[in-house]
Amino acid sequence: MPLPMLSLRFLAACAIAATWLGAPAAARELVPLDASSPAARPLVDRLRQGGLVLYFRHADTAGMPCDSSYRIGDRAGQRNISARGREQSRRIGAALRALGIPVAFPVLAGPVFRARDTAEEAFGAGQVAVIDGLTADDFAGSRLGWVLSEHRRLMADPVPAGANRILVGHRTPAMMLFGEAAGGQAFPEGSAIVMEPAPAPRLLGVLMPAPIPGAGFHNC
Repeated sequence: MPLPMLSLRFLAACAIAATWLGAPAAARELVPLDASSPAARPLVDRLRQGGLVLYFRHADTAGMPCDSSYRIGDRAGQRNISARGREQSRRIGAALRALGIPVAFPVLAGPVFRARDTAEEAFGAGQVAVIDGLTADDFAGSRLGWVLSEHRRLMADPVPAGANRILVGHRTPAMMLFGEAAGGQAFPEGSAIVMEPAPAPRLLGVLMPAPIPGAGFHNC
């Protein structure tokens, strides 16, 4: 029985990632940690030193219409963050400030509105640079290989001590790059994969600065 088209596309993308980017950085599924919990304290303490990368998945989209046009700039044809997601985004920015986690500006976000809106609500539009390299996989078309390569470059470039690089994007590119580590329930909406960048990304954990109980995954 043939695989569904989405599965074939995902497997093809994984093959591209393996060719362009090398083996996944980790294999075991990560466990997302509420930033206010004692379990997250070592990760938060490490982030306060700077030099790390936080790759955020966009905020909550529960109840919003699924993507239909897959065109950059077409808000009506995209799955957007919900009103609750906008509030969550603002709480993300506030939580990072309250926790004393330094941020290197500009924050980098993909052009699909749910990523861009998350970044702008969290950090302010004037502090965000929108870049094609963080485009969602299903909006990338024939540029998927380049988009994945840009994800890896942004995750691997060294970050100066004293600040952390913030990237805001989507779940599937992380799954393509890191495999099982970012799969399952590891990477809910509004959470961030935390990694040491150089010489290759090393995953330290998944942090939820502003979790929404019972949320984090959509039905699209």
